[in-house]
Amino acid sequence: MITFLEGALVEKDPTRIVLNVAGVGYEVFIPLSSYDKLPAPGESCRVLTYDHVREDTHALYGFLMDEERVMFLRLMSVSGIGPRLALTALSGLSVRELKAAIVRGDVARLSSVSGIGKKTAERIVLELRDKVGEGEAMESVTAGASPEESTRMRDAILALISLGYKQADAQKLVRDVVKTLGPDATVEETVRKALAR
Repeated sequence: MITFLEGALVEKDPTRIVLNVAGVGYEVFIPLSSYDKLPAPGESCRVLTYDHVREDTHALYGFLMDEERVMFLRLMSVSGIGPRLALTALSGLSVRELKAAIVRGDVARLSSVSGIGKKTAERIVLELRDKVGEGEAMESVTAGASPEESTRMRDAILALISLGYKQADAQKLVRDVVKTLGPDATVEETVRKALAR
C-alpha cells in the first residue's frame, strides 16, 4: 500500500494532481480542501494517500491533512459509499462540518452534498456516529465558538455527563441552552438551565 508520495507537483486541478516522484508521474485524486493548500506547480509537495485497488481499477486518493484521510476512510466504511463519493463529501463539507453533521444527526446538511441522498445521509449518521470519538464530537459541538465560549461549553457538557447524561444528550442540551442564554452564559447557568429542561 502506498501511504504517501513526495515529489514535485507537475499539474494541479481542483479534483486531481500529478506528482513527479523520482521520474514517475502519479495521478492522485484530491478533495477541494486539499487543493486550497497545495503549493505552486514545480514546487515540492508531500501528499498522504489511499491506494484503492479493485479488479477493474487502481487509483490513488490524496490528502494534505491526516484528518482528511481518516474521515475519507470512515466514509468509505459506510455501506454504499465508495472512494469517489467519499471524496465528493470531503469536497462539499470540511472535516469539522462532517463531524458536526454526524454528531448532530443533521441528515439535511449531509444530503446537501451532491451525490448524497437522504437515505445515504441517514446511513452515514447511523454507521459513523459511534466512530466519531468523544474529543472529535466535542470539537464539532463547539465549532465556530471563541476559545472562552468553547471551554465553557465543554465544561458544561462534561458536568452533565458526570451527572449521568449520555454524551449526545448533554451536547444537545448545552447547544440548545447556549442558543437561549447566549454565548456569554457561565458554566453554572448553562448546567442549571439544562437540568431544568
